[in-house]
Amino acid sequence: MKTCGTTKLLHSIPQILKLADSLSLAVQSVRYSRGTFIFENSQPAPHRSFAEEIAYLNSFFKNGSGYLLGDPKFPNRNWHIYVAVGDSQPAVNPTAAVNLEMCMTGLDREKAAVFFKNSGCDGEMTKKSGINQIIPSHEICDFEFDPCGYSMNAIEGAAYSTVHVTPEDGFSYASYEAMGLDMGSIGLNPLVKRVLKCFEPGQFSVAVTCPGGGLLEDVWSGDVEGYMCESGVLQPLAGGGCVVYWCFTAKERAEMLCTPAKLVMQCCKEVAEEEAEVGGGVAAFSCVGSF
Repeated sequence: MKTCGTTKLLHSIPQILKLADSLSLAVQSVRYSRGTFIFENSQPAPHRSFAEEIAYLNSFFKNGSGYLLGDPKFPNRNWHIYVAVGDSQPAVNPTAAVNLEMCMTGLDREKAAVFFKNSGCDGEMTKKSGINQIIPSHEICDFEFDPCGYSMNAIEGAAYSTVHVTPEDGFSYASYEAMGLDMGSIGLNPLVKRVLKCFEPGQFSVAVTCPGGGLLEDVWSGDVEGYMCESGVLQPLAGGGCVVYWCFTAKERAEMLCTPAKLVMQCCKEVAEEEAEVGGGVAAFSCVGSF
């Protein structure tokens, strides 16, 4: 489930659990993830802080763990993830279970202009932006907001992807998420490139979650043409698997914001101290090229 703005997403949990119980379904695993809110002080309960979100989630699920990933040099680009594991877990295809999440800011103005509504036909934003070419085989259900903004959900079998766009200059933002894909055949590298082509952001982050850490090296190298990887975090998750989180900046902008390596090492320690407040652990490293 994906949403944006000040929607109280976690308030959907009681109804989801009620529906699951009516179908005799048991919770096998839970994962909640998000980036740093752009308007953090405007969020309603239980989203006023990550600690509050964790406490709310733990009121429904046992054995939950929260992780705060990021580099203090970029306080507005942290990644928050919560996981909980049920009593039984299904066997999964490690490749198909890979989950990709991208958060993009500072969208190219011409690319963002596509998402302002005019008198054109429905579906125009999807075609003009190139979103329909990210995964051409997906069946797309899109919505164009008035006067601007965009969202879509797309499916193909068990695979799912979604896009949300806020195009206003000064706080433009786009997100992309995909799950259930056969990353072995699609490939994360070309998929990420196709997403970036639609928006050309000045900055973006990528979070890749998968059941086995070794698989990450096979699905994505971490290299993106035209961008510099500013930081990367590898975090094992409770119940198995791991998440890798990268932050990228367009090379021209990155060269102006270059930070000494010594400061990066200090920042890693500060992230670990902040992480201790919400539980879980964090391993941060400087990312240059592939890993």
